Amino acid sequence: MYGSSVAEAPEIREPRHAPVAHLVRGGVVEGVHYGSVVVLGADGAVEFGLGDIEAAFYPRSALKPVQAVAMVRAGLPLDGELLSLTAASHSGEERHLAGTRRILELAGLGEDDLRNVPDLPFDPVVRDAWVREGRLASRLAQNCSGKHAAMLYTAKLNGWSLDDYLDPRHPLQQAIAEIVEDLTGQRMAQVTVDGCGAPLFAVSLHGLARAAARITTAAPGTPEARVADAMREHAEMASGSGRDVASLMRAVPGLLTKDGFEGVQVAALPDGRAVAVKIADGADRARVPVAAAALTRCGVDPVALAQFATAPLLGGGAVVGDIRPAPALAPDALAVTMPGATQV
Repeated sequence: MYGSSVAEAPEIREPRHAPVAHLVRGGVVEGVHYGSVVVLGADGAVEFGLGDIEAAFYPRSALKPVQAVAMVRAGLPLDGELLSLTAASHSGEERHLAGTRRILELAGLGEDDLRNVPDLPFDPVVRDAWVREGRLASRLAQNCSGKHAAMLYTAKLNGWSLDDYLDPRHPLQQAIAEIVEDLTGQRMAQVTVDGCGAPLFAVSLHGLARAAARITTAAPGTPEARVADAMREHAEMASGSGRDVASLMRAVPGLLTKDGFEGVQVAALPDGRAVAVKIADGADRARVPVAAAALTRCGVDPVALAQFATAPLLGGGAVVGDIRPAPALAPDALAVTMPGATQV
């Protein structure tokens, strides 16, 4: 359904975002979140675009499924829970720590071989318990440790050096960059460093959605299908207990979804329908309602998405409003874009 050609890199510019979410308190629009949204049909065509879906941006951790595919293509022999953890921004629960240790053990390595940034667990409840117990920040607890352990394992299997596995010039990172371009269908606009220390590649929102669609439509047994199956079957390993990523995959059969810092969400269905969201100011609170609205436009049953459609806003301990998608995202609305932005 998709071609294999790779287009030129997206333009690096100030994105021409549009209003995508309203913060409504007591019936008054108190705040507006800008951003961009793209919806792809099963044939890969853009069915809806709002804001600027072609400007270069950083997908952050929403790119992890693509990185996982690259590692499987390079020989990473993981499946199931451990492969899901490879693509995770995990909560730091004991199962995540144990899984990361297991990947390192399979590689004959230890926590000291990791080069990600030491941190406390991502989940607030887990983090509070961690602090009460007097535990310090660690590389194992940092939310990208599963990916980093898998990177080390992949490097070890290929006979590549380990100390510099995060260098963009390293064979592992070169292999990942090649697959990023292959699956997004475009050259990378820029390479920088993500929060965990790994290389981060700038693509377009459109390219990110295309990559997710290519992963979910891949033939059974391929690296893409193995990653998709692992994440869907072990959603809590790809995120954590109670996380919206896992809840979305449980609520919508066959859905593959991944979040990323700075307000990024990507999701795709087995038939190739896909969405990608970027919140301009990086606000996490707007990410899920906007993604749910995009999935509704993608054809997902609104009933299945009802719990994600809005985020409650509290006043004095009571619900006095919500964060809701902007009117332009309503199923019967046409795309409204900023001047010069992508129009559909």
